This record gives sequence, structure tokens and C-alpha cells, in this order.
Amino acid sequence: MNIEQKLSDKTVEALEKLYGATIDKASFEKTNPDFTGDLTLVVFPFLKVSKKKPEDTANEIGNYLKENVAEIASFNVVKGFLNIVIGDTFWLNYFKSINGKSLLHPAPENNQVVMVEYSSPNTNKPLHLGHVRNNLLGYSVSEILKAAGNKVIKTNIVNDRGIHICKSMLAWQKWGNGETPESCGMKGDHLVGKYYVEFDKHYKAEVKELKAKGIPDAEAEKKAPLMLEIQNMLLKWEANDKEVRSLWEMMNGWVYKGFDETYKMLGVDFDKIYYESNTYILGKNIIDEGLAKGVLKRRPDNSVYADLTPDGLDEKTLLRADGTSVYMTQDLGTALERAKETGFDKHIYTVGNEQDYHFKVLFLILKKLGYKWADGLYHLSYGMVELPEGKMKSREGTVVDADELMEEMIATAKKTAEELGKAQDLEEADKQQLYRTIGLGALKYFILKVDPKKKMLFNPAESIDFNGNTAPFIQFNYVRIRALLRKAKEGMLNFDDINVFIHNVTLLPKEKELLIKLYNFNTTVQQAAAEYSPAVIANYVYDLAKEYSQYYHDTPILKEEKKDLILFRLQLSSDIGNAIKTGMSLLGIEVPERM
Repeated sequence: MNIEQKLSDKTVEALEKLYGATIDKASFEKTNPDFTGDLTLVVFPFLKVSKKKPEDTANEIGNYLKENVAEIASFNVVKGFLNIVIGDTFWLNYFKSINGKSLLHPAPENNQVVMVEYSSPNTNKPLHLGHVRNNLLGYSVSEILKAAGNKVIKTNIVNDRGIHICKSMLAWQKWGNGETPESCGMKGDHLVGKYYVEFDKHYKAEVKELKAKGIPDAEAEKKAPLMLEIQNMLLKWEANDKEVRSLWEMMNGWVYKGFDETYKMLGVDFDKIYYESNTYILGKNIIDEGLAKGVLKRRPDNSVYADLTPDGLDEKTLLRADGTSVYMTQDLGTALERAKETGFDKHIYTVGNEQDYHFKVLFLILKKLGYKWADGLYHLSYGMVELPEGKMKSREGTVVDADELMEEMIATAKKTAEELGKAQDLEEADKQQLYRTIGLGALKYFILKVDPKKKMLFNPAESIDFNGNTAPFIQFNYVRIRALLRKAKEGMLNFDDINVFIHNVTLLPKEKELLIKLYNFNTTVQQAAAEYSPAVIANYVYDLAKEYSQYYHDTPILKEEKKDLILFRLQLSSDIGNAIKTGMSLLGIEVPERM
């Protein structure tokens, strides 16, 4: 039983013994830094049963707890706030209990099947900065949910069909001259993206020419020859035209290979990948079922829709008049297929906040159709990423490419590390690995430390800073710990057997503070899992590294005169290093052993 639970149980007991009151639980919170204490009980809710002043009530409960909870060293009362000080013995016993063990203790009651969807790229262009936030967020949430005790299925749905794919295909046919990734030395996804931009350039020229002839804008956009050609190509694709399908498979193959390289560099993976070309017709059976139940309606033109106006939404078309499906149709079918395949308890869609309305509609329709598992659907809506120069664009070919961004981050890490002398004692291969670890760590941390719901400004230069709330600062403190421990081992200091030295340890205030942070590690993971927020982990790890940095600066470790204190501080440093490494791994970030 943890100390919070013990205090809660004893407070429930105190209220019954002192005032004859019955409550289920009492909640303690972290003590305000302005007060002395570790945990605080707000007693105002109990004044009705105590019929006494806040200070008197707090003192009576405090005295009862002090007499019945051995771990309490003292307490103080500030108005209606009962501040509890937990004694050193408890923290030293906790310190012994974590020696050589993982800080993670998954809660069995949270052992659910959770599917997390992220990435969801189009095969007409490479991944960009927006995809980077999506992938990092989805992957990290998956790792955090696993750490919290859930069975997680990481999934990706690739948008590999549709009019946008045909644009790249037609442009390659017209202007590609047989170019391949091998012949030009370009990654496949970049090559296909090049022809997507090429299509748009020629298409705009055609529209401009038609408008110059007096044709209205909307009509010019529809009647441009290239638009008519890609519409015809899409029809052929849906009719399984051999030539079109062969071209589609070849170019998508280039893209998949390129995506795999980007995913590997970014450090994300998937347990299952779905393809829109296989799922886009799945929802039609659901439409028939919805019509039979009267949940869905058919218009005079034969299109099918869900009337969501009573719920404050609109009429959502699910099948066009010609019987073809829309994105929502596919999403309905894919959700049902996944529910049947996995029996998930929760399904998290990691998608930008521009799709908030889409997911409101999707979840509502599934609930109206009577699927109980629809209650477990959740849209992890995140804000857009911008650079100091302004918002990203895609069709003009000025997108912030993910591959180029990662290479730039590694190059910046190299420049910064060399200027600070961080890699001067390393072999060349180790140097290159260090630059990669610092650069990619900086990128990931800078993005993940921001609450997912918030729009964010990504500043590459600011992210690679060895001071402040950055990955390089955290990584440097981990390296500092590893160097300290290596030096201790070289000096034949064995700090593994805690029982040898712990009896002679009196905690410094900073040491107690660090132990409390370690004690809160698992609670922090559970909080991050409940909120689907890697930012909770990121900021915890930063706070831990910052506190340790101050401790390391102010407190003698190897130069301490008492050997027992040296051994204690070495083991404490080791535990903090393990917490930093574990926390960073939940963000998908590596920590170097040396720099």
C-alpha cells in the first residue's frame, strides 16, 4: 500500500472515530511549496460533521494520524490545510525497495486492449513536420499506455487511393520519362511528391488559361483537361484497369520504401498497417444495417445520410447518389473491422484538430447504430506545428520535409556539440551516433513537452540547447551520472548492497526531494496515460534532471568524507539515471552513455 492510500484509509477512520462520519475516501494533494510538508489534506469538506473551526478540525485529524501512522514525522496546520511531513524512515525504506528494480508498477485494473492509430499518410508525398508531431505523439502515447499496464496495438492506415494519388501518377506518366528512385538517387516518397507538385503546376496553368477565356473560376477548375484526365484515371483504378493498377502499385511501392526509411530514422513502428485501398468499401454493409434500423435515411436522389441535427450537428452524407462511398463510410467500416479483429476496449485516433468535427460525427453515428464499443473511441486531437517563418504549406512544394528536418537537426547537434567540446574524446563512429542521438532527441522532446491540444511553434535552434527545458540538458545530466558511476567503479566503490550503508544515512532536504520525485514516477506515468499526454512525462523528467543537476553541483559525492554517504549518493544517482532513461524511452528518446 502506498503512503497516500494509507493516509486516506486512516483519515476515513479518524472521521468515524472523532465525529461519527462515514466517507469512502480522503484525498491528499502535494503540499504547496510555500508550506512545510509533503502531503496536504483540505479539511473544509469535513466542517459540517466536526462542527468546529477549520484549524481545530485539522489539528484533531492531524493528532489522530500522527498517533496511528508511523510514517508521519510531524504535521502543521495553515487555516483549513493539514500539512503532513513524512519521516526519513519511510523514504529510506522506499529507497531500499527500488534497488535494482523497475520504477514501473502497472496497475492490473488498467490492463485493457488499446488500439492507437497514428501517422495516416497519403502516398502522394513524403512525410512533413505535421506528420512528425503526429507520429511522435502516437508512438509515445502507445509506449506510455503500455507502461501503465495496457495491451497496446499500434496501427497506421495509409491513404493509398483517390484523386490525389492519381495526380502524381498522371504527372509521372506525362513528364517522368521513366524516372525511378534508382535512376535519380531520390527517395521514392520524395520522387512521387515531386510529381504531385509538377501536376499542380501544370493544372494551375490550365485553369489560368481557361479563366483568361472568360470561363468562371469553379467551372475552369472542373473542366481543366488534367482534372478530367485524373478523374478518368480514378474510374479506371476502381474498375481494376490492369495498366493503371500496375502503375499505382509501382509508385506506391516507391513511397512505402521511403516511408519505412523515415519511420526508422524517427524511431516509430506499427503492429498493423491498414490500407485505404482495402478498407474504402467496408462501410457499405453498415449503411444497409443503418437503413434497416431507421438510424440512416435515403434522400430522393438515392444518397444516404445520417440526420444529426437533433444532436446539434448536420446531415452527414454517407453514400453519394451514385452509390459511391465517402471517407466517413470507410471510417465506419474500418472501426467495425478493428473491433471484431481485436476486441479493443479503447481506440485512440491521433489526428490533428482540423478533424474534430469529423470524429464527433463518426463516434455519434456508431453509437446510434448500437455498437457498445463506440464508447471506447477517442480522438487525440492535437494542434498544428508552425515554424518561426510561418505556417507550413504543401501543394506549392514548400512543405517542411521530415527527412530534411531530421538531417538538419543532426547537423545542428554536431555543430553545437563540437563548439561545446562534447564529443572530443569519442571515436568517429561514436561521435556520429552522439550527434544523431542529440539531434533527434532535441526534435522529439521539443515537440512532446508541449500539451498535445496546444498549437506549437517549433524552433530548431532553441531545441538544441544544453541549458533549459530541452533534451540535450536532460541527456547531459544522464551522461554526468554515468560518468560518476564509472569513476566510482574504477575506484572499487561497491554501492549495490544498500543494507551495508543505509543505516547511517541522514537525508538532506534535496535528497528527500529527489526520493519523493522517484516515488512519484509511477503515478506520473499513470497520469500521462490517463491524459494521453507525453508532456506529463517530459516535464517530469526535466524537473528530475534539473533537481539532480543542482544536487550534483551543491553536494559532495565522491569527495564526501563518510563512506556510507558516498555509497548512498552513488546509488541515489544511479536510480535517478534509471528514471531519466526510462522516462525518455517513453518519449521515444535515447540517452547517450558518454559525451
